[in-house]
Amino acid sequence: MTYDPTTANPLYGNPLKTRDDIEQALHALFNPLLPFFSEGRARVRLSGNAAHFDRIAADVEGFARPLWGLTPYAAGGGSFDYWDYFRDGIANGMDPDHPEFWGTVERTDQRMVEMAAIGFTLRMVPEKVWDPLPGRAKDNIATYLKSLRRYAYANNNWKFFRILVDMGLTRVGVDFDRTLTEQYLEELDGFYLGEGWYRDGNVRRVDHYIPFAMHFYGLIYAKLAAPGDARADAYRERAALFAKDIRHWFDDDGGTLAFGRSLTYRFACGGFWGALAFADVEALPWGEIKGHFMRHLRWWSRHPIADRDGVLSIGYGYPNLFMSESYNSAGSPYWALKAFLPLALGADHPFWRAEEAGTDFGSDPVALKHPGMVMQHQKGNVVALSSGQQNHQMRHGAEKYAKFVYSSRYGFSVEVDERGYERGAFDGMLALSDGMRHYRVREDNEVAQIAGNTLFARWKPWDDVTVETWLVPAGDWHVRVHRIETPRALHATEGGFAIGRADLDADHCEEADGVARAQSETDLSQIVDISPEGKRQGRAQRALPNTNLIVAKTIVPQLTGGVPAGTTVLATAVSATVNGVDPGEAPAMPDLGELEALFRREGVTVSAIDIAERY
Repeated sequence: MTYDPTTANPLYGNPLKTRDDIEQALHALFNPLLPFFSEGRARVRLSGNAAHFDRIAADVEGFARPLWGLTPYAAGGGSFDYWDYFRDGIANGMDPDHPEFWGTVERTDQRMVEMAAIGFTLRMVPEKVWDPLPGRAKDNIATYLKSLRRYAYANNNWKFFRILVDMGLTRVGVDFDRTLTEQYLEELDGFYLGEGWYRDGNVRRVDHYIPFAMHFYGLIYAKLAAPGDARADAYRERAALFAKDIRHWFDDDGGTLAFGRSLTYRFACGGFWGALAFADVEALPWGEIKGHFMRHLRWWSRHPIADRDGVLSIGYGYPNLFMSESYNSAGSPYWALKAFLPLALGADHPFWRAEEAGTDFGSDPVALKHPGMVMQHQKGNVVALSSGQQNHQMRHGAEKYAKFVYSSRYGFSVEVDERGYERGAFDGMLALSDGMRHYRVREDNEVAQIAGNTLFARWKPWDDVTVETWLVPAGDWHVRVHRIETPRALHATEGGFAIGRADLDADHCEEADGVARAQSETDLSQIVDISPEGKRQGRAQRALPNTNLIVAKTIVPQLTGGVPAGTTVLATAVSATVNGVDPGEAPAMPDLGELEALFRREGVTVSAIDIAERY
C-alpha cells in the first residue's frame, strides 16, 4: 500500500458485519470533524477549496450533512456526546444577530439543500435539537426555515428538501403555509418513468440520484407520513420494483457501478438498501438486502477515501479534484452518511437479525431499458453497456454519462487535457481527431434504442460526421460496432478498460497489429480489432495520473488508426477480467445487416433520451 490505511480510511479494519460495527463506523467517520467546528459551532470548514456557492454555504454543508447518519442513530437509541454542538450550531446559525448567522436566502440556494437534514432531525429527534432551546431560538429557527419558501426549489430531487423541512416543522408544532407541499409532491411524481425508475428532473440522465435521492427521500416520507397516506404506499411499491433492477448496479464484491455525477458521495450509493429497511420494504429477502448493504460498506473500507486526519476527501477511490463537480465543497462527501439510515431501527428488526445472503446474478446479460443499459455480471465486477444518457451541464459530462461502457471494478477515467489527443485515456470511448491535437467523443445521441440485450445509438461528433454504434454483450467480452460517415479523413483512438498500473512498469503489456493487452498482478484488460477490413494498431496507454476514479495510475489498452473519407466500419471486442478468469477468445464481429434488422423489428427508444432536455 502507498498510504497508511489507518488514517486514510476511518472504516479500515472494521469488519462491518453487525449493527454494532455500523455504529462504530459512524463514530469513526464523524469524530475527525470535531476539531473543525467553529467557536459558535454553526460552521464546519474542512478545506480551502471552493464550490460554486459561497463559503458560508460550504461551511453549512460541512455542519449539516453528518446529521444524515447521526439523526437515525439517535432515533435508534444510540448514544452521542455532541448533540450540544448541533443544538448550539442550529440556534446560532439561524440567529440573524449572531456572528455565525448562515445568511439570508435570496434565491435558489445551497442552504435549501442542507436544511433538509435539519428538517429530518426535527422530525426524528426534536428532543436533541429543539426541545431544550429557549423560545427566542425556536422562533429564529422557525422564521429561518419558513423564509426558504419564498423561492422555488430546483425542479428535481430538491423538491423533496422542502417536503423534509415541512415534516420537521409539523413535528415541532410550527404553523406554515402548506400551499406548495402537495404541488411539489405531484411534480416529483411527474419524474416517474415506470417500473420503479425516475429521472431527476427534465434531463436526459438516469443515475445514482434515483436510488440515493428520489427513492431515499421517498422511503423516508413513506415511513414518517400519516397513516393512510396513499403516496406513501406508492413510494413503497415503486421502491420494491426498483430494487429488482438496481441490484444489478452492484457486483458480488459490494462495488457499485461508477457512473454519472456526484460520485464523491461514495457509500450514499448503498443508502437505498438501508432506506428499504427503514421503511420496512422487503423488496428482496432481508438477507439479500443486508448483504448488498454490508458488502458495499466493506468495499469502501478498502480504499484510501480520507485525508491523513481521517476527513473524507473529495474524490472516489482516492482524493481527486479532477472528477469533482462545481458544487462539491469539502463538506460534500458527508452525504455518504445517508448509508446509516437503518441505525434508526432496533437490533430486533428483521434487517439486522437476517443473515447476510449473497446474490446469484447468473451469467446472462440483463437489459435495463430506462437507463439504457445492458448489465454483465462478472467475478468482482459488473459491467454496463450504455447508450442514451447525456449531461452537458456538468464538468466531464461526456465521460460521466456518454461512454459506451462503465464498470464497478475499473471505474472510468476523465480527460484532463482537451488539447492532448495522443495522451487521452479514452477508456470505454471512441475518440476522433481531425488534427491530432483536439478530439471529439460521444457527448449525446440523436437516436438511442434498445432491442433485447443490444443497444444502438446515432451520434454526431461534428455536424458533418455521423457515427452509428451498436453494443453487444458477449460473455466476459462485449462488442462495439461503429459505422462512421465522414467527408474528410480522421484519426481514431478507442479504449478498453483502465486497470491499475504498477511501479517500475512491472506490468506485462502487448502492443501489436489489431490487439492491445495489459496484465497487472490482479487484472487482465484486452482490446481486439475485429473490423471487416484492416487492423488498427494496438497500444497500451499509460494514462495521465489521477484520471481514473478508482486507481490513481492506470494502463488502458487502445486501438488507434486512420479513418478515410467516406463510410468506414470499425468493430471492436473488449474485455477485462480478474486474473484467473479466462474470458476465452475474442468474439467475431456480428452481422451488421442482422443488427440493423433487429432494431427495425424490436428497437424502442431508451427512456433516458425520451425527453426534450431543457438548458
